[in-house]
Amino acid sequence: MMKRKEETFMPTKWGDFQMIAYASGKDYSPHFAIANLDFDPSQPVLVRFHSECITGDLFGSNRCDCGEQLDFSLKKINSEGGVVIYLRQEGRGIGILNKMKAYNLQDTGLNTKEANLALGFGADDRKYEEAIEILKDLGISKVRLMTNNPEKIKMFDDLEIELVERVPILINPRTENLDYLITKQTQMGHLLNLKENKAS
Repeated sequence: MMKRKEETFMPTKWGDFQMIAYASGKDYSPHFAIANLDFDPSQPVLVRFHSECITGDLFGSNRCDCGEQLDFSLKKINSEGGVVIYLRQEGRGIGILNKMKAYNLQDTGLNTKEANLALGFGADDRKYEEAIEILKDLGISKVRLMTNNPEKIKMFDDLEIELVERVPILINPRTENLDYLITKQTQMGHLLNLKENKAS
């Protein structure tokens, strides 16, 4: 069961937010809700479930678009109100060391899905039950979900939390991550529109 552990005011380059840490038991890697100070839980709330990506979020790696998606989401919740739920499930749930191994396999010619499978993992081992618990704790019952991932959309079919709208996150691909994004679109069903985008 997720519980609030601590919260604090956090001014950032995107705007001013409330940062709330959630964990169950003795969890030293808590999840976070980064909430706009003025979001109204009685209205449909703009929400992003963002899984930790040390390489993209912290170091600005161009192998993925994760850091740019986080940047997009924080800008949007600052302007429209909402919450980014930052989940500590690096590398689609396989951890940073295995993610580095997957990168090395990708450098031999495997795509991102094939590399995870070659290491004995699923294509995507992330889970979102704890994110739903956080939404409930925040009093959110209607969601405008920022995502390109159809699996995140499907999970709302069986929840009492209503998915009101999908808000797409469209990031221009780069030379270094174009193949990665094409794999997500063609093999993992992500709702991208790469035909209209060009690598830059």
